[in-house]
Amino acid sequence: MKTDLSAEYFSRARTVIPGGVNSPVRACKSVGCDPLFVQKASGATVTDVDGNEFIDFVGSWGPMILGHAHPAVVEAVRETALDGTSFGAPTPLEVELAELVCDSVPSLEKVRFVNSGTEATMSAIRLARGFTGRNVVVKFDGCYHGHADSFLVKAGSGVITLGIPGSPGVPEDIVKNTLSIPYNDVDTLEKTLRDDSLDIACVIVEPVAGNMGVIVPEMHFLKTLRELTREMGIILIFDEVITGFRLALGGAQERFGIMPDLTCLGKIIGGGLPVGAYGGRKDIMDTVAPDGPVYQAGTLSGNPLAMAAGLALVKELRKPGFYDALEEKSDFFAAELARIGASANIPTVLNRIGSMMTCFFSEDPVVDFVSAMKADTDRYGRHFRQMLEGGIWLAPSQFEAAFVSAAHDRSQLEKALNMTESSFKKLAD
Repeated sequence: MKTDLSAEYFSRARTVIPGGVNSPVRACKSVGCDPLFVQKASGATVTDVDGNEFIDFVGSWGPMILGHAHPAVVEAVRETALDGTSFGAPTPLEVELAELVCDSVPSLEKVRFVNSGTEATMSAIRLARGFTGRNVVVKFDGCYHGHADSFLVKAGSGVITLGIPGSPGVPEDIVKNTLSIPYNDVDTLEKTLRDDSLDIACVIVEPVAGNMGVIVPEMHFLKTLRELTREMGIILIFDEVITGFRLALGGAQERFGIMPDLTCLGKIIGGGLPVGAYGGRKDIMDTVAPDGPVYQAGTLSGNPLAMAAGLALVKELRKPGFYDALEEKSDFFAAELARIGASANIPTVLNRIGSMMTCFFSEDPVVDFVSAMKADTDRYGRHFRQMLEGGIWLAPSQFEAAFVSAAHDRSQLEKALNMTESSFKKLAD
């Protein structure tokens, strides 16, 4: 594997970009190597600037559920770009995508498009505070909801990958209004939400945690969360930036049959272009400006290129049998990974739901932030490098998800499994 040009680009990048990357995990620090710079991608593969091709299980961190450069998405963007790339005005495309998204996601009555998942979550908690007249946000240890000030308390994703406990620059006056409690812990959840003195406006949760590695919720936990928030007049926000349109057309809420008050979306609904959205109950959404007093705005919100890409992608997802086929493919891959892990002379735990999964190098079940932190990150780093040498592109962090796409074929999955078996044997030596 040649990396001459990647090394050159990384050297240049570090002189003009902090850390040489525009998002911290991409620096690959936790896996003990420098990043590869990607030139292009197609289907289930990415190719770096040195011409090395890899089978991709990152999928741009989730949205490439159809695979890269899907013809319908590319053509939609191309045709739309011919008419202009941004207007700062309403377009028919945003209306059509809003109708399609609301028709697909069970709890959405109205939706507002923004430009990223972070924008969606920060807007949703502002809306919840404005609607309830309360101040406190409850989140869960290890859940990542973007880099807005309110969320960088025991956050997941790059924050834990890089060993950062929080973040300088976040005022204590803001942090004091965020409570972080253990994921999947019903007793702490009930004690916290029933405390009237806490002035809780909302609870925000990844219905399936995907940023401390994949952690599937206990159904009793999610059901209790819904029952308590409804009883206490607290807004329940599902952060479905990863799970939305990934676990089902209607996301985790469809899969589990639990309806939140507000939902945050991103990634997939822009077909890989920058996009986010938040939406939910009509009475709550009607308090957003210009209908109501809760202000949120964005020049590029509803950008026509992102809307066109999202429309093309969601239409593909709505075709009969799409999720059944993806589930069958993911089930085969996960079952074989689990078999390889069980037969290896190293401890592994495979957490999986639908087409997202994480293989933890751990002896114990991984059910929350504390148990996730017991994973052997050094061993994962070795595994990452060995898989990369074998042409398999994994997330450069133990605490992220691997994604199977519709573009992965059986031979690609089998190659990844063979490389995994080989890597595990080397790790056991």
